[in-house]
Amino acid sequence: MSALVPAPTGRRLKALARAELTLLGRNRGALVTALLVPLALPFSVRPAVDRIDLEAQGLSIGTVMLTAAIGFSFLFAVYTSLVSAYVARREELVLKRLRTGELGDAEILTGTALPAVSVGFAQALVLGVGCAVLLDAGAPRAAYLTVLGLVAGLVLCAALAAVTATLTRTVESAQVTALPLVLVSMVGSGIAVPTEVMPDTLARVCELLPLSPAIQLVRGGWTGQLSGYEVLIAVATTVAWTVLAVFAVRRWFRWEPRR
Repeated sequence: MSALVPAPTGRRLKALARAELTLLGRNRGALVTALLVPLALPFSVRPAVDRIDLEAQGLSIGTVMLTAAIGFSFLFAVYTSLVSAYVARREELVLKRLRTGELGDAEILTGTALPAVSVGFAQALVLGVGCAVLLDAGAPRAAYLTVLGLVAGLVLCAALAAVTATLTRTVESAQVTALPLVLVSMVGSGIAVPTEVMPDTLARVCELLPLSPAIQLVRGGWTGQLSGYEVLIAVATTVAWTVLAVFAVRRWFRWEPRR
């Protein structure tokens, strides 16, 4: 850690992340959403996936279920849980108090996000091993692409959660403001239905959605079917969305309660 992050910054992030993890553990609703929903939801899309000719697209039930599970982890373990966390800490004046100390704005947002991002990363590892063993998904043919997609999805979901928090007045409304991105991503980003089986025009449009590149990289890393050009486009799209999200957070994120 000290080689990558200055020691004082690392200590501050660790302390903030530990406090946030404690609060997450006390919130049973958020804990269930983060831990159980991503594990249960993939089974809800299994009947629809079974009716698709996956072999014609070079896919298998294992790889499709794997990317669905990781996609749901992005959405629920990281994105929706962080929207609620950011709003709750803002409304409780926690963010305002933190800004009066040594922590910078980026440190506050990063430290708050670390527990959710860590949960999402751990889930992805468990799901990857589980699908490889139980659903015969096998090992990833281009593991570096899967890791790249996983990191891209986690970072982007954290940034998008902060953006959504700027539009959210209360913790109770957080599930409502997070819903549009969740639904659009589930349907169009290849989570519930692979983009490979969509009509070409629709697939090209869906590939521009925020989480589509991350899902494409995760699945492509497993199947080994992505070309260099497709990888480049996916990475460029992810970077563009991340830069846009970070700009929006820097410009509009609110540190005090919305009155």
